[in-house]
Amino acid sequence: MARRLRSSTVVLGGMGVLAAMITSCGSEPDKRCVDPLTRDKLPSYECRGGKGSYYYGGSSKNGKVEGGSFDKSAVDRGGFGCSGTGGG
Repeated sequence: MARRLRSSTVVLGGMGVLAAMITSCGSEPDKRCVDPLTRDKLPSYECRGGKGSYYYGGSSKNGKVEGGSFDKSAVDRGGFGCSGTGGG
């Protein structure tokens, strides 16, 4: 019985890894609405016809963003087994 339990555990663990790989490659990078000159975070409505632009990836500290890009394709989405140049 112990042998059967171990093989079931391996199969279930493998399925979890496969599911994580599939979902992580399709995820979008974080985006924030930002003033492109000052890099201050803005309310999301400012990016819908206002003065803001979307900033992808990076982090936010004290109301300012850093470490990302205004170019969505330049941001590495990360994830196990994914390349930042994406194709699908």
